[in-house]
Amino acid sequence: MADGRFHSAFHQSCVIIIDQMGENKIRVLVAKPGLDGHDRGAKVIARALRDAGMEVIYTGLRQTPEMIVSAAVQEDVDVIGLSILSGAHNAIVPRVMELLKQNQAEDILVVVGGIIPDVDVPGLKQQGVAAIFQPGTPLEEIVTFIRENVKPHTMPAAQ
Repeated sequence: MADGRFHSAFHQSCVIIIDQMGENKIRVLVAKPGLDGHDRGAKVIARALRDAGMEVIYTGLRQTPEMIVSAAVQEDVDVIGLSILSGAHNAIVPRVMELLKQNQAEDILVVVGGIIPDVDVPGLKQQGVAAIFQPGTPLEEIVTFIRENVKPHTMPAAQ
């Protein structure tokens, strides 16, 4: 096989083995929806998730639900973390959940952090939010929740 076919077959085998041995990192999109300009907490969370071995995409401030879902789909994330301090969670979260459904991306785990009144928690969970993390939640609790609740990606069967 001096014509290069051996090299090609060997290379393909190595790529498959590396892919199977490689660790699939959890991909998390951290977003600051709405007009709230306070992003210190979101940045702390993003860093903690990164330090825990996750791949983190931080969208920055003043993101619309459309921008958040578009980025989540394009980046093929496992988790969307919404940081909401403005009190607009009852308007933002339903729109994000609706857009995820429209984009056939309901398998993306959605978590919310910020100032969320206890009375609003059941309604957010009923809409599909997996967890709500209020101020003072230990970072390790958030990391553990994500690790335990992310659904593994399944590869389509080869045809």
